[in-house]
Amino acid sequence: MKIGKSTFFIVVVLISLFTFSSIVGLDYSFGDTTEPRIKGVDDIRLGIDIKGGVDVTFAPADDYDADENQLDAATAIIKARLSSLGITDNEVYSDNDSDRIIVRFPWQVGETDFDPESAVKELGEMAELTFRKGKDYDTDEEGNITPTGEIVLTGSDISKAEPQYYQASQNSEPQWVVSLELNESGVASFTNATRELAGTGECISIWMDDEMISAPTVNSVITDSSAIIEGNFTASSSKDLADKINGGALPFKMETKSFKTISPTMGEGSLDAILLAAAIAFCFIAVYMIFLYRLPGCVAVIALIGQVAGSIAAITGWFWFMNGSTLTIPGIAGIILAVGMGVDANIITGERIKEEIRAGKNLDSAIRVAYKRAFSAILDGNITNVIIAVILMGAFGVPSSFFSNLLNKSVFRMFGATAEGVVYSFGFTLLAGVVCNFIFGVFASRLMVTSLSKFKCFRNKKLYGGEEK
Repeated sequence: MKIGKSTFFIVVVLISLFTFSSIVGLDYSFGDTTEPRIKGVDDIRLGIDIKGGVDVTFAPADDYDADENQLDAATAIIKARLSSLGITDNEVYSDNDSDRIIVRFPWQVGETDFDPESAVKELGEMAELTFRKGKDYDTDEEGNITPTGEIVLTGSDISKAEPQYYQASQNSEPQWVVSLELNESGVASFTNATRELAGTGECISIWMDDEMISAPTVNSVITDSSAIIEGNFTASSSKDLADKINGGALPFKMETKSFKTISPTMGEGSLDAILLAAAIAFCFIAVYMIFLYRLPGCVAVIALIGQVAGSIAAITGWFWFMNGSTLTIPGIAGIILAVGMGVDANIITGERIKEEIRAGKNLDSAIRVAYKRAFSAILDGNITNVIIAVILMGAFGVPSSFFSNLLNKSVFRMFGATAEGVVYSFGFTLLAGVVCNFIFGVFASRLMVTSLSKFKCFRNKKLYGGEEK
């Protein structure tokens, strides 16, 4: 790879834009609504330990007697909903003796009313989802509606639903739709239903208990696991329908039995103190790095800014391939620890450059060899932390309850926090920080230092910690 003089400026501009977008975010307007396209720090959801949250108890509706397997399935679905919303600081467990599911989660971003009843709505509908042929229904004397169409699919047959900006052909206008992915259990039934109704003008209606939420017309036969629901959707309405479909896989209808607020265990004052301490420490580190390593130290500071921005971007969900995360006090500790590892990586590289220069190598060779030899030491240390972070997040396929049961008996209980949420938040930010350390602290730093060394004014070995001969 050829590294020229302009490479430094390109990398700095990219880091600056990335940092700005991850901190400030970017909103877009669609009609009367304004929604974040890129979330910034103001859109970060704070954990229960910082802001408090909601404690809600669910139970089967209509005196339904759920068995243990059904309760476990419902518990898993609620956990999946929380995960899809980026609410990683949560606690969900079931009580088989009383047929209850207890859920604890933090307040939404920007919440000021702190109304637990309103907050519970974020978890989605607790009704049963069904796809039925036609829109037929019966009405009793009191006006209550009961759908009568033949059931084609239930919520358990839907793998996922998501809003998409879809263009059917080059000549058509793009529009918002809802895409469906079916489980194997629903493909055959859906294929038969669409084959029967295609071209007849009939629809397959979607019901939440006794409420019809959509009735798309069947235009063609669908023989695989993918389908698209078209209509006059907006970005908001397509997301609302997708959320309702995703939330409808419950094995039985549930209702809220009780809800209450949870006080923060540490409070936003602790967050402010930690952020202030982190900012002061970062300034001292920057001065130290520049004083000790000079030009590579200046580059290291730029790389560390990019690394912090990368950690923030991971929390907000800036990257399209991953959900965001809830920020807790241990999560902030994970960011700070990862920054410390980034500093360590730059120190290793800076010392290597000094050693190579003192060994008599010319500047270009010293930089090239220093980064090559430093990489193995940096890789070993970071890989170890990656393994630890992944284990803490339960990503090796070990059930999260294993970590919860193990760690709830440990020192985390001293803080009165849920171990699963605490450990996940710490592991998530640590992993994000380590990955960003490779991107910014290793590769971006190397590009910037090598590029600066091409300028005549930066060829003096004293600028790299060596002595000019």
